[in-house]
Amino acid sequence: MSFLSLLDPGPDAGLAALFVSSFLSATLLPGGSELVLAGVLSLRPEQLVPALSLATLGNTLGGMSTWGLARLLPQRADTSRLHWVQHHGAPVLLLSWAPVVGDALCAAAGWARLPWLPCLLWMGLGKLLRYALIAFSVT
Repeated sequence: MSFLSLLDPGPDAGLAALFVSSFLSATLLPGGSELVLAGVLSLRPEQLVPALSLATLGNTLGGMSTWGLARLLPQRADTSRLHWVQHHGAPVLLLSWAPVVGDALCAAAGWARLPWLPCLLWMGLGKLLRYALIAFSVT
């Protein structure tokens, strides 16, 4: 019996914790959803698809909540700091998974009033690719 098996409260609790951790990690709150994903898959490798799906969904929803909150902020006339995001558009959100800059990109996209659907799709794709890399390195 390993130490990790002592901490395993069951498959549903692990997936729920993964979703919550993924959501919170995509907001301005610190989090370690990658470690939670690795832990879930170490204990239950048969849950690859649901774990990958819930981690991606939670992290994307968290990023979109940052996007939405930033969209509520009033714009000032000077948007020179957002020129890069405005110039490249929603595809920059492929990098929304990156530590430190990812949250800022989600906020910048919302503040720049980039359309929600392309932002959602590019953000989700970037986060899926990151979690898939982690998942397949663990299993």
